[in-house]
Amino acid sequence: MKLITVFTPTYNRGHLLQRAYEALCRQENDNFEWLIVDDGSTDNTEEIVKKWQAENKIIIRYIKKENGGVGSAYKCAIENTDTELIIAIDSDDYLPDGGIELIEKFWNENKEDKYAGIVAIDKYFDGRVVGDLLPDQKDVNLIDLLVGKYNIDNGDRTDVVRTKLYKEAISSPEYNEKLGFEPHNIHLIMSKKYDFLVLNECLKYVEYQPDGLTNTLYARIVKYAENFALTRLLYLTFKNTGIKFRIKTYLHLISESILAKKMSLMFKGDSKIVPIILFIPGWLLAIYIRNKAKKI
Repeated sequence: MKLITVFTPTYNRGHLLQRAYEALCRQENDNFEWLIVDDGSTDNTEEIVKKWQAENKIIIRYIKKENGGVGSAYKCAIENTDTELIIAIDSDDYLPDGGIELIEKFWNENKEDKYAGIVAIDKYFDGRVVGDLLPDQKDVNLIDLLVGKYNIDNGDRTDVVRTKLYKEAISSPEYNEKLGFEPHNIHLIMSKKYDFLVLNECLKYVEYQPDGLTNTLYARIVKYAENFALTRLLYLTFKNTGIKFRIKTYLHLISESILAKKMSLMFKGDSKIVPIILFIPGWLLAIYIRNKAKKI
């Protein structure tokens, strides 16, 4: 069995996958397989992937499912992965040359049961780091990155995760089926028990598409407001996160509860008073988000 599954969720992006494929073909270390989960594409994705499978340059597993969103694609991948580690590389991104070798060497030298996996940096295609470098230390807890403990610009990161822990997390009582398989939330659930090893090297080159998750954030907040509110409630289960972070979390919780038209959600945190105190600014934030979404 291979060590690593490189997982790519895709939907009508057959024209973008070539870059990811070529990057994987350039890997000198072949201790990986590529799992493509096609979320009901109507373009020529299947035809393209079958051509690559026939070339037999790398191991490619292809699963086509009914359209259910990126969360359902992630869950499908976890349920169909048996390798020790898994790394997600989106259809518009690619793994750097030597990436598989770097993961294998770093993991084998540092792995312990107390670690969920590896957190590494992303870079743009021009070589710039997305956000800032990670703290100069062996390991971190992801919630500490989220709350700004290290005074760095978070940006996006790439996580290499133990598949066993992914499977455990989605069967955890804290995993809410309403969220679908949202990697961010699953990683946070893991962070209650595990830290991540720090690798201040690039494991993913990224390009943000106009219709991608990053550039359509406001529209997604409006459409999936309840999901975002549930994520804020997950944040509030972490203690010692600081007043500034908690206020920000409550403001977003209030705005997303309003957008979801489920006002009771804002009172499901650990305070019934704070949502009342912050209701007006939270309401104004909801108006701002809705207006921004209309411009997308």
